[in-house]
Amino acid sequence: MFNLEGEKWKFVRAKVSPTFSSGKVKYMFSAAMQVADRFVDTFDDIVRTESQRELRDLLGRYTTDVIGTCAFGIECDSLKDPNFIFCQYGRKVAKESNLNPILYFLITMFPNLARRLGLQIIAKDVTEFFIGTVRKTIEYRKKNNVQRNDFMDLLIQINKDGNEAGQHSATTRTLTLEEMAAQAFLFFAAGFETSSTTMIFSLYELSLNQGIQDRGPQEINDVLTKHNNKLTYEAMKEMTYIEMLINETLRKYPPIGALMRKAVRDYPVPNSNLVIKKGDEVLIPSYTIHHDSEIYSDPDIFDPERFAPEAVKKRHPMSFLAFGEGPMNCVGLRFGKMQTRIGLIKLLKHFQFSPCPKTPIPMVFDPYKGVLSPKGGLFLDVKRI
Repeated sequence: MFNLEGEKWKFVRAKVSPTFSSGKVKYMFSAAMQVADRFVDTFDDIVRTESQRELRDLLGRYTTDVIGTCAFGIECDSLKDPNFIFCQYGRKVAKESNLNPILYFLITMFPNLARRLGLQIIAKDVTEFFIGTVRKTIEYRKKNNVQRNDFMDLLIQINKDGNEAGQHSATTRTLTLEEMAAQAFLFFAAGFETSSTTMIFSLYELSLNQGIQDRGPQEINDVLTKHNNKLTYEAMKEMTYIEMLINETLRKYPPIGALMRKAVRDYPVPNSNLVIKKGDEVLIPSYTIHHDSEIYSDPDIFDPERFAPEAVKKRHPMSFLAFGEGPMNCVGLRFGKMQTRIGLIKLLKHFQFSPCPKTPIPMVFDPYKGVLSPKGGLFLDVKRI
């Protein structure tokens, strides 16, 4: 879907969007929680023997397991076994995105041109692995009547509904196996690293701002007390300060620094003589917008209060573009926020984070990553609360 345009994009988007509704994401909550519980146990075991810890790999394994479980129905346990095959391919996807920045920009921003030039990011064996995984999952579930309320189930149900309704036109047909595999892969590729780096930058800023960090566990404990000390979907939604600090992290460290959009019709820009012609591609500098001092005062300061409801109302709605905006916004934003929230809630409830001698101050970004990431990973001092 990321690389489609026009009617093809519209068709796939319309098919996939319902699987990321708030109700459908809620169904995936329990599966994500099971992974999060294992995540805390693994984290605790590591911290007992190694308080100064590099976090990028561990957080990446957490999001890999969540997405592997929720998207593919695979009981991943890369938290215990970093060499689990699903995790291996996850690393390969991340590694293969470390292209020359100009080449990466060309492939992601001009996919049609890249296809004509024979350029690609994903290796053939990675493609074959994910298509094979989707095929085997679908065949097994249909044969054994297995239902898990995950992304794969929802894709299967979409096609089942379409077949029963006899919908076979170009705009209402069912998804092919390759299209289903492609969306499941997009779920994985777009979710595991963006969510893990958001958690990394959140913990980095909280380690430098202990007063803000202290408010996290306070809210978590207050809300859990009202829910019999059980983290439910409803309890998670009540933790508004956690939501604010995640949004401030995404404001200061947007995973994708710029968005590309193509005009589908001529657009006269208000209050100017400029007309964006149909077919023109427009680069929207989200990182620059997020750091504009006319929009966010002292933009280099980490301040979750920027996302208090009254503060948000005072700003232009397009001043926060971490997930894009409009019809082409991130289709999986609810899921991405959910797995990030769960991970941070679990970590802040049980651990305290502080800078250590290996912590980069100021932050240094990796110039060869497609997603905004700390260069060389991130080391923090971690203590059990």
